[in-house]
Amino acid sequence: MTDHDTGGLGATLQFTVTDADTAAAVGSGSLRVLGTPRLLAWLEAATCEAIEPALPEGGTSVGTRVQLEHLAASPVGQVVRVSATAAYVEGRLHRFTVAAHSVPALDGATPTLLASGEITRVVVDANRFMSRT
Repeated sequence: MTDHDTGGLGATLQFTVTDADTAAAVGSGSLRVLGTPRLLAWLEAATCEAIEPALPEGGTSVGTRVQLEHLAASPVGQVVRVSATAAYVEGRLHRFTVAAHSVPALDGATPTLLASGEITRVVVDANRFMSRT
């Protein structure tokens, strides 16, 4: 992959909000709606899946920067689709545009944008990285 060529990296994952995912459960508030820390974890999981094909033997990636706007609440039971699309690649640095949308019931409703942002990951040698911690 050449510098700045994103290689078409991307991934989409789907989750259902449970009681364990709520702000009340993860310590980011008192309400029974999707907590921002859990939403961020889901978005990071999408970036990890997206970058997987670009990893060298023995390589992994670490998150280094997050910019996230959590725009709408998601109640327990809501299905959420998260996506990560490579926006910029330079050497070991991979920057992803991320988004989360509601998945409407079969009533034909339009998906709601729940969150959007950007997550940056850097490719590292796993053994070398761990030897430095």
